[in-house]
Amino acid sequence: MNKAARPRVVLGVSGGIAAYKACELLRRLTESGHDVRVVPTASALHFVGAATWSALSGQPVATEVWSDVHEVPHVRIGQGADLVVVAPATADLLAKAAHGLADDLLTNTLLTARCPVVFAPAMHTEMWEHPATQENVATLRRRGAVVVEPAVGRLTGVDTGKGRLPDPGEIYEVCRRVLARGVREPDLTGRHVVVSAGGTREPLDPVRFLGNRSSGKQGYALARSAAARGARVTLVAANTAGALSDPAGVDLVPVGTAAELREAVLAAAATADAVVMAAAVADFRPAAYAPGKIKKRDGQEPDPIVLVRNPDILAEVSRDRARPGQVVVGFAAETDDVLDNGRAKLRSKGCDLLVVNEVGERKTFGADENEAVVLGADGTLTPVPFGPKDAVADTVWDLVAARFPGAPTG
Repeated sequence: MNKAARPRVVLGVSGGIAAYKACELLRRLTESGHDVRVVPTASALHFVGAATWSALSGQPVATEVWSDVHEVPHVRIGQGADLVVVAPATADLLAKAAHGLADDLLTNTLLTARCPVVFAPAMHTEMWEHPATQENVATLRRRGAVVVEPAVGRLTGVDTGKGRLPDPGEIYEVCRRVLARGVREPDLTGRHVVVSAGGTREPLDPVRFLGNRSSGKQGYALARSAAARGARVTLVAANTAGALSDPAGVDLVPVGTAAELREAVLAAAATADAVVMAAAVADFRPAAYAPGKIKKRDGQEPDPIVLVRNPDILAEVSRDRARPGQVVVGFAAETDDVLDNGRAKLRSKGCDLLVVNEVGERKTFGADENEAVVLGADGTLTPVPFGPKDAVADTVWDLVAARFPGAPTG
């Protein structure tokens, strides 16, 4: 790629123990063709030295406004960027950014940037939950910055909790999506959205279950896209643990059965602006659960398995809207008469949008690509051509955002 055509990214690094993880984020950005300038704070250099940043980025590393004064770095670096990402962003850095303080090169860069800005916080749980930090985060989001929710996990020492820097690969995905959209104002800022993903499993005995082939990839793409567009995301994930990386900036709720998924979705939907049901929920479950493994006996056929219906979660959420103006989206996996069956399902479920796709061998389930048609209760039809599941996700959120009360029309 021509150097002049490469997206210009400023990677800000503030002084937290997670600074070493930013090396992996830098590697991903440079290897994918981005022109990256690293701007560490003085505290960050206690964790990772300037030589490391320079070697990995191929760029000189400036650490203060007094270096190369004739080039006016405190102004030029931010002005020339297509994206600024700060990872890790400490509580101190977030406070300075929210209040417009500019006492070093990084905070000066944040003030002069006219491009999208992403913050990936990392700190102890108590610091993240402190009202001052939450106020600062709310201020930054209100101004259009994407502040990724920290992950839950091991912190420094023996402490665990919310405050861990998300996986660098997932922060990279947020950056990639923000750059791809090319807009400064995230259109889902201030919105809480709920996404279900994966496939439910209905236990038959301690070792067997009734399930489906859903991988959860489309639901995870929806969650990542919403987070990159500024939303607070609750991801209710059915049986995806170990198979997919947790998206950065989402609250993950793991579930197993349809009943568990229903309980989690209804709880999260109480405060949600939108609910997107991308999970493949089992329509039926065994009427009886065998407490011991069902044995295969010579010369005997197994007893028939009696099935009963599971609750229709999509119809329930659509019927009993938790708040005025809530947008509800369903997914329909069809094998034949795709559009006719989709339109019938849209009417019966009562949702605002229904994403319809054809499934079968080597189609949709487990793939990284998808092709779909989004049907609207208002009679609209929006085709999404075959391509990455990211494209389906972005189309869904475009349509959802347009249906929020007060959204611009035309």
